[in-house]
Amino acid sequence: MAKSKIVRVVKIQLKAGEAGPATVGKDLGPVGINLMDFCRRYNAATEAQRGFVVPAEITVYEDRSFDVVTKMPTTASLLRRVAGLDSGSPRPGHQSVATISREQLREVARTKLPDLNTTDLDQAEKIIAGTARSMGLKIKD
Repeated sequence: MAKSKIVRVVKIQLKAGEAGPATVGKDLGPVGINLMDFCRRYNAATEAQRGFVVPAEITVYEDRSFDVVTKMPTTASLLRRVAGLDSGSPRPGHQSVATISREQLREVARTKLPDLNTTDLDQAEKIIAGTARSMGLKIKD
């Protein structure tokens, strides 16, 4: 059966495995999809990634059916996990909250490589290092 016409594409970032109607209602309610069905599908798809913030792209069709595509966890949540933090620095650039090694940075870059706009691991490291600096993390060689 062919899908009907696409009405809208919604991008949302949620904690993996923790989506509930209360957390997605204001974003997905106006679209008119079944919130419980979305939550069930999202939680099932992201159960293995608990502890990370996982972006999802929801394609909504004319008949109110929808498809959910989950992405890789956000760079910030991967860096927080590696550094063992709950959040970044309140004053990045002035106040450092943690230090990560170059190898930890490379591992995050390897994980995020499919979602980045490069195929070169060295360039991916530079992109991830910029996010780390903006979170108040220092990188040791």
